[in-house]
Amino acid sequence: MKKLAGTGALTRLALRLDRVRLLVWVVLLGFMPYLTATQYKQLYPTKESLESVSAVVGNASLVAMNGPMFGTTIGGLTAWKIGATELILIALMGIFTVVRHSRAEEESGRLDLIGSGVLGRYAPMSAALLTAGLADAVIAVLVALSMIGAGEPAAGSVAFGLAVGLTGLFFAAVAAVAAQLTESARAANGIAAAVLAVAYLLRAVGDSGPTWVTWISPLGWAMRVRPYDGVRWFVPALLLVLAVVATTAAYILVGRRDIGAGMLPQRAAPATAGPRLSGTFGLAWRLQRGNLIGWIIGMAAGGAVMGGAASGIGDSFNASQSVTDMLARLGGSKGLTDQFLATVFGIVGLIVAAYTVQVSLRLRAEESAGRVEQVLATPAGRLRWAASHLAFALFGTALLLAVAGLAGGLAYGIQVHDTGRQVGRLLAAAMVQLPAAWVFAGLAVALFGLVPRLTALSWAALIVCLLAFDLGALLGLSQWLLDISPFAHLPKLPGTFTATPLVWLTGVAVVLGGAGLAGFRRRDIG
Repeated sequence: MKKLAGTGALTRLALRLDRVRLLVWVVLLGFMPYLTATQYKQLYPTKESLESVSAVVGNASLVAMNGPMFGTTIGGLTAWKIGATELILIALMGIFTVVRHSRAEEESGRLDLIGSGVLGRYAPMSAALLTAGLADAVIAVLVALSMIGAGEPAAGSVAFGLAVGLTGLFFAAVAAVAAQLTESARAANGIAAAVLAVAYLLRAVGDSGPTWVTWISPLGWAMRVRPYDGVRWFVPALLLVLAVVATTAAYILVGRRDIGAGMLPQRAAPATAGPRLSGTFGLAWRLQRGNLIGWIIGMAAGGAVMGGAASGIGDSFNASQSVTDMLARLGGSKGLTDQFLATVFGIVGLIVAAYTVQVSLRLRAEESAGRVEQVLATPAGRLRWAASHLAFALFGTALLLAVAGLAGGLAYGIQVHDTGRQVGRLLAAAMVQLPAAWVFAGLAVALFGLVPRLTALSWAALIVCLLAFDLGALLGLSQWLLDISPFAHLPKLPGTFTATPLVWLTGVAVVLGGAGLAGFRRRDIG
């Protein structure tokens, strides 16, 4: 018990520090299934309309993206539509929460100050896991109750909530293990996120190919609960056992390492820097290269999958007129296939915007860690240092969109035997997202330069835009609410091209970025 001393106090501190952040996660993940289910009841009021949808969601590429649909019911359709999204988001919540309150606190040195009091060796990790676990439990309960409130069977709703909550608990435990392996919070987040990515890819391969591969992935287990098509109660039990095993491993590791160190050996750095590190851009490349390469691989795979999903959409989509109208609002008006392509590349744009925000906020991370002061003590100027990182936010975003467009064009073009034409069309559909993504870079830089403590609002803005895109048309939100997102103003390609909104969005990005750089040039560091 001495090793757990102080766990309660640290848990209360973590909940207080994350009270707004966790509240957003809980509300978003807890009620998103309910909102989706209630709208699907209006879109698919009959059994026949639901059966028509099953022909579309059975497309191999869509199955690879979202998994198979189990049961032709509103509950089954809801679990298919947002199940993968719920699982990924709750996994990310658990990863970020645990690493933030364990390894990040240790890396910053704050844990040393707290540890000078009465604090057990296991207390910081236990508090981080309890914080994430409490959030997972509340989300699981809200998912179950909201789906019951939407009129779905109680047993299936409870199973759905358990699948979501236990997935979050397992990946929180994975993050706890990752926090023991490495010395930096960034690396711990990277290891845990890599496990999540591998789990998603294994699930996608298994769902579209050999089924046994799905059972290697925890995400595949969660999606095989089949909440509204003959519940498999043993699957949540498997997830719980897996979470307990990972948590036990984390406790074993934390008792065997030194404070501030990781279990993995750190590679010794050379005594002198190479010529590529002689300037600010070389340093930025060294810091950003691994992240960029990982994103390139992910966008190539994602673009190919989403491009391949367009095959057969136009022939198989025999849904109601309300569904067609919803797709038209999201993706244009030139045929269902083009609507689908415009929609999925809008999703690509939002995903790539996450990279844009991540890279832009590296400026604040370097400042908070105190490393920027060392760089600026050299002849490097503030604007040159900031520009070296922003180059990756601007040109890296363009590169990722180009990769996604080329991969999607090749995948779709091969299926329709028109590769030369489709590569150009889908490359344009991807690149047209660039000015909207740049707006988020401008917003992040503006917050960094003018109000650096609020730079995290860049993520909040992106989440709002994601919700507006994903659920706005489904929920019938007013157009002025949808127009909050810069992506709402882009021309819908494939379709009619209009340059005016691209010019305006680029201008907004330039103004925001310029204001942020001007503010950074004048304010105090730190």
